[in-house]
Amino acid sequence: MSTIQFSGLASGLDTGSIVEQLMEIERQPITSMESDKTWMNNRLAAFTELDGRLNFFKEYIEDLGNADTLMQRTAQTSSDEYLSTSASSEALAGTSYEIEVVSLARPQKSVTAGGYADKASSTFGTGTLSVTVDGTSHSIEITEENNSLEGIMNAINDADIGISAGIINVGGDSTEPYRLMLAGDDVGKSFSIDDSGLTGGTNALGVIEDETGTTNPPVTAATQAHIRVDTIDIYSDSNTLTEAIPGVTLDLLQAEEGETTQLSIDLDKDAIKSNISSFVEGYNTVVSFITGQSVIDGEGGGLLSGDSGVNSIKRHLQSMLTTSVENSGVFSTLSQLGFETQTDGTLALNDDTLDDAITENLDSVVSLLNGDDGENGIASMFTEYLESMTSSTTGMLAGRKESINSSIDRMDSRIETMEMRLDKRQASLESKFSAMEQLMSSMNSTSSYLTQQMANISNMMNYDN
Repeated sequence: MSTIQFSGLASGLDTGSIVEQLMEIERQPITSMESDKTWMNNRLAAFTELDGRLNFFKEYIEDLGNADTLMQRTAQTSSDEYLSTSASSEALAGTSYEIEVVSLARPQKSVTAGGYADKASSTFGTGTLSVTVDGTSHSIEITEENNSLEGIMNAINDADIGISAGIINVGGDSTEPYRLMLAGDDVGKSFSIDDSGLTGGTNALGVIEDETGTTNPPVTAATQAHIRVDTIDIYSDSNTLTEAIPGVTLDLLQAEEGETTQLSIDLDKDAIKSNISSFVEGYNTVVSFITGQSVIDGEGGGLLSGDSGVNSIKRHLQSMLTTSVENSGVFSTLSQLGFETQTDGTLALNDDTLDDAITENLDSVVSLLNGDDGENGIASMFTEYLESMTSSTTGMLAGRKESINSSIDRMDSRIETMEMRLDKRQASLESKFSAMEQLMSSMNSTSSYLTQQMANISNMMNYDN
């Protein structure tokens, strides 16, 4: 709404400034509500930050609820030339193995003996192309629409029978450089192709035999991976072996019979300690934030100061921290793993105590944190509580967000109503001051007229004398 500017020429008053000051006084309730809205939005941002910290803590605890996380192993090899390894918690710590990679797994590959001048021309016969994969025969129909080299390639690929086709260009001075290449989808598939069922055309694929044939034999025959673990021969259709050594995955890289790689499996104490330390980090990021919101000895206090729900979270976490958990191990509380509470409420970790617990009683550490059944340990207790606090529908943030947004909406409605009233009030004041200026202008005009008339009369009287 545009503001009418008053010059005050008639009254000599700055009526525009007067109206502006009067409106500022009447706008004070709105200014106060706008300030309250800013405070509420900042408060909601603080609740959102706390929710983020609780989720951060929950993610760390979820890792501790996984036995694999708590019983990590390292797999060290004497060389990374022939294989790479990884170990799960099922690997036997303190064991070593000698591994020899005799051969790698590889699929069969075959290439047509003859070449072709063009890959798109329709020069092959039509009918049935017979493809045998692992002893199972498949019939692929070749018609006048796909009897080119490209058409046959696509027909084989579309059949989805365990082999793939492609076209290579051998280059050089050959006038017929294009050849059809076939490969098994995995090492377990050997195959052969017979085009005797195709009639007509000017070119032929011929007979492509598997590794047992003599007519156009494969470029490479399908072979299994072969390794020796401590002199035991092990075979696989894949170069990734997961059952050759308990809890260890072997990825074969290169084969050389007679060359051995030493593999040692040990407990990964550093990784286990790091995961447990993450619990402390997650706990501290929550507690330090809540403490920072509190008024202590009459000082400090943040946006969430005085919120009973926030203080309740801190008390509940501290209570669970000292809870004794029954299990089959020798540990029942976190303090026995080296968890120590500081004067500011945060946690510290005694590295020596934790190191001794992991080295001497790892199973008991797992039982305490993960529970004997993987569900009723300290990790699950913290996780369940934090999940309830961070729920998107019933959690702390959800409830505070609904309440704060509801209050802001009510304020917005009141502000809108008051703004409309103030617009009318301002228009009324402007109208009244405008009427006053017009009245005073009229009175000034009348005064000037009367003064002029009195002067004229006085002049006339002086003239008569």
